[in-house]
Amino acid sequence: GSDAAAITTSAKRDGDEYVLNGTKQFISGAGSSAVYLVMARTGALGPRGISAIVVPADAPGLSFGPNEKKMGWNAQPTRQVIFEGVRVPVANLLGQEGEGFGIAMKGLNGGRVNMGACSLGGAQWALDKATAYVQEREAFGAPIAANQSVVFTLADMETDLQAARALLQRAAAKMDESAADVASACALAKRFATDAGFRVANEALQLHGGYGYLHEYGIERVVRDLRVHQILEGTNEIMKLIVGRNLLSSSR
Repeated sequence: GSDAAAITTSAKRDGDEYVLNGTKQFISGAGSSAVYLVMARTGALGPRGISAIVVPADAPGLSFGPNEKKMGWNAQPTRQVIFEGVRVPVANLLGQEGEGFGIAMKGLNGGRVNMGACSLGGAQWALDKATAYVQEREAFGAPIAANQSVVFTLADMETDLQAARALLQRAAAKMDESAADVASACALAKRFATDAGFRVANEALQLHGGYGYLHEYGIERVVRDLRVHQILEGTNEIMKLIVGRNLLSSSR
């Protein structure tokens, strides 16, 4: 799991083993994954004291909290991961001691593009459903698509998703190129795509009227699922911070 709320796990070396103790919150796939890449403190305070250690699921002392009851994203379990004297070989270290923070940050770039792409896919599905629905649903003797405000809403939804798609493709290209501003590009794309995705899905629900609120149409589930994308892999407020700071530093 990579979306720990805080790094609260320590790893102390004991001969040719690390001994891990601590707890991590909000871990996606906890309890159902085969291995866990743990960011643990092996050194002094600060990012240089963090190392990445691979822990197999069957390691003695590794346990999990109960499944969290969430607003959405119920297809994937989210649980606490608990380390109580978990021993793993030093060979399970990924990279070198102290390189864990850098490894985590590199993983976040891809994770942020992934979140944006998930939002884009869900919102595109919702837009397709809404586009079909407004042409089929009649009110006052005509399809509701005859209402100009509905046409304008669909146009805004399409524009949002086209822009999100372009920004995500740009960020993915910068990842492939290892561009200097890749972190900012991924943060920018994640923030825009997840905001736009939720907005579009919510508009799709509105266009369905009361039916959008019913389970059988599926729209309400997409709205609930996409909401958390604005929080995962770094909140969108942090994305703004990354983009803004990059803009300020590059203008010097």
